[in-house]
Amino acid sequence: ESATAFGCLMSDMWLGKFDCVSPEVFHSVLGKRYPTFSKRTQQDAQEFLITVLNELHEALKKVRAQLQCFGDPDAKASTGSVSETSIITQLFEGQLTHDITCLECKTTTDRPESFTVLSLPIPSKSACSLQDCLKCFFQQDTLTWNNQIYCSWCGTKQDAAVKATITKAPQIIIFHLKRFEWQGRHKRKLSTDICYPLSDLDLSPYSSPLFCKQAEYSLCAVVNHTGFLDDGHYTAFCKHSVTKNWYSFDDAQITEIPNSSVQTDTAYLLFY
Repeated sequence: ESATAFGCLMSDMWLGKFDCVSPEVFHSVLGKRYPTFSKRTQQDAQEFLITVLNELHEALKKVRAQLQCFGDPDAKASTGSVSETSIITQLFEGQLTHDITCLECKTTTDRPESFTVLSLPIPSKSACSLQDCLKCFFQQDTLTWNNQIYCSWCGTKQDAAVKATITKAPQIIIFHLKRFEWQGRHKRKLSTDICYPLSDLDLSPYSSPLFCKQAEYSLCAVVNHTGFLDDGHYTAFCKHSVTKNWYSFDDAQITEIPNSSVQTDTAYLLFY
């Protein structure tokens, strides 16, 4: 039902019959499955995005499995288990591999992890670049105290060094800028101005050369958040896939904007 409602929304958007389209039917269908998003309260765009991607994946992987039963050759052509594959995983799913090195015996083990959204820390309160956020995310970390790992070689828990690498780059990579953080018992919003490129984002420094040949990306959409923790407003910038022009979406108001306006200090989600 959710996938059908989403399909109808896509049709309404691309057929061009309306100046603007309200996703209220899709929102209503999703709200029945996830009551949190049916309430008239402020919700987080990143949490909503992950919910939508998961919901569509679950719905569409069943369709793919059914197509395989009916002998569709395209359904069998994908890598991995058909039952776990969908257009969502094909477009958005990447893989990180965590290299974990025991600091006692220096033995290294690999731990793969799938992702659809990378939540990036913001290392500065004033201004920084997306590359600064990526360097912070991918820098080597040390696991000590309660975070120690069990080393099978040593037979005990040990301190360890861990470093992540992209071993499968998705077609579309989504970055979540962690603007909301806890300080003690209080949550606050970071209004750091983050400079992000509109094209030629190079992920090769964080990618395995064995698996990731094409690691350069261009920005295609931005979700902006203005306001505070409990009282805010979301808008979006989207790049037209054919004309390459940028548009601002602010509720029912849709306006073409110059490339220079795409860079903003309210960016919350970046789609490359």
